[in-house]
Amino acid sequence: MDISEYRGGCLCGNIRFIAAGTPNNPHTCSCTMCQKHSGALTLCWVEFPKDSVRWIGKGGFPSLYRSSDYSSRAFCNHCGSSLGAIDDGSTIGLILGNFDNYESEELTPLSHSYPPSQPK
Repeated sequence: MDISEYRGGCLCGNIRFIAAGTPNNPHTCSCTMCQKHSGALTLCWVEFPKDSVRWIGKGGFPSLYRSSDYSSRAFCNHCGSSLGAIDDGSTIGLILGNFDNYESEELTPLSHSYPPSQPK
């Protein structure tokens, strides 16, 4: 059985990851939390099951900031790069810009969350 792997990491390379399997819910989001988290008006996401993501860089597991009652935002404590959101449940949302090959067809966003806040 062929399992796809998607690799990526932060700006400095301290935090690296491999996400295996089928990406879920590739989308863009313009909520105010994503805007503050990234400094951008819109952020591109893709979700994977927690047990499908391995943190392989020398920095290990990313640093976390508790951003809501169900999720924490992940970032590199060395360069400050935003990496994603690690939910209390079984999901990790990874930011598409951190992938080595974010142009893979299966990572292409299919929907947009919070359209009232998206750039005009």
